[in-house]
Amino acid sequence: MFVLLIRLFLIGLIFFLLYRGVKFILNPKRKLELARERKELYFLDDQENVRKNFLITYKGALFEGEKYLGTTDQSFEVISIFIWSSTVSKLQGLSLEDFRYLESLVKERYPYAKIDWKSPIHEFLDEKPSV
Repeated sequence: MFVLLIRLFLIGLIFFLLYRGVKFILNPKRKLELARERKELYFLDDQENVRKNFLITYKGALFEGEKYLGTTDQSFEVISIFIWSSTVSKLQGLSLEDFRYLESLVKERYPYAKIDWKSPIHEFLDEKPSV
């Protein structure tokens, strides 16, 4: 009887470890960190939940975007987005084209949104290029 209980416990433990392993591998936060370390693009967003901020990693920099719901002519949509980076030191090497590319990615998901960048990116994008 005791041997049967130990076997059932071991089988249950194996299933539990397999479940946790799959859950760990498919975790979106882990994928975000892996993409940041590899300096790849990854967009983590729950479009159904307006209150949840989205995260973008691009060329090793991590950006966070805050969404605000409002009205358009036809429906309620996300109409305003503020994007910032908490690690300003990781912005080194990013160009104006990189920020425009990130804006286009956000615009694909939220076409009605007006995108505003917080400091210091806002100041960088507002500078007039000298000719």
